[in-house]
Amino acid sequence: MSNSQLNLNFGDGSVSLSFSKEAAQDLQGALRELLGRLKAVATNPAGGSQRPTPQKPMEYRHQGPVFLEVFCNPNIWASPFAAKILLTVRDERIRLTTEVDLTQVLEDLEQYLQQFDD
Repeated sequence: MSNSQLNLNFGDGSVSLSFSKEAAQDLQGALRELLGRLKAVATNPAGGSQRPTPQKPMEYRHQGPVFLEVFCNPNIWASPFAAKILLTVRDERIRLTTEVDLTQVLEDLEQYLQQFDD
């Protein structure tokens, strides 16, 4: 289980962290599940007498060389393409918390995992 550098991009910069292929696949799976829940919220008929079923927030945590936490409440976003996640990266000396587009993180994970396909 070797670690490589995962680069996560956001509006005003990026962060790189040591991350394993397995951890990236796990996070990608959690984000794809979130994407499904966001689609369920977005496809509910608007304005009808039936309220959309509230979706459970997504919370993902990974403890490796650094701690990574991802949080998203799918009930507040109009579409999966508008959704943002709260991303926290920390170790004993630094803590970075920022809001990132869900689609950007999915793209970053896909790009990271491509290196293992060779």
